[in-house]
Amino acid sequence: MGDVSFAVEARDTRGKGAARELRRNGMVPAVVYGGGREATAIQIDSAKFERMLETSHAGVNTLIDLEGSEAGGKTVIAKELQREAVRGKLIHVDFYEVDLSTKIEVSVPIRLTGTPEGVVLGGVLDQQMRDVTLMCLPNTIPDSVDIDVSGMELGDSLHVSDLGVADGVDIATESELTVATVLIPRGLRDSANADGDESGDEGADDASGEGDEGGEG
Repeated sequence: MGDVSFAVEARDTRGKGAARELRRNGMVPAVVYGGGREATAIQIDSAKFERMLETSHAGVNTLIDLEGSEAGGKTVIAKELQREAVRGKLIHVDFYEVDLSTKIEVSVPIRLTGTPEGVVLGGVLDQQMRDVTLMCLPNTIPDSVDIDVSGMELGDSLHVSDLGVADGVDIATESELTVATVLIPRGLRDSANADGDESGDEGADDASGEGDEGGEG
């Protein structure tokens, strides 16, 4: 059983012209595939679907029980959303029928919590990876993968291998990939180098002075 129910309608027309007509009427074409059955063509109310995704805690990973048409009774996940390149308007949806007893591959957002110690010292937290791919049962998909970064120092990096997930959930993304780094700003690095050079000069002066005094004795 899914998280929400959503009504869909059968779609008998095909082609770009038919798709444009649907969109003019506030609908978008969609298909349901998976479950070892032939794909089913349907149409959905675009605004209602967008609203459902916005209000659901799971977002695009929401488990949906379809109602109506020949796709009714299927539990699906929105596997692919096609949008216009400029306005981002929804133009097509691929729904994948899930088996609640079989693991599926999903993309889940990574959420960094806390303020790194390196940021307090002037560094910048650069999150290079926003999502991670998981393999898990449909009803155990986490809303996000959270990790506390408060212990990260200047120059530290966080990798996929550092992420933690619940038992029964597997991370499919390559473990060595970098999730985030605490960057050292150029000004801070230059300042540290300058301080190091000054310390070295003082050490050299001290050593020279001691040698001169020893010669006079």
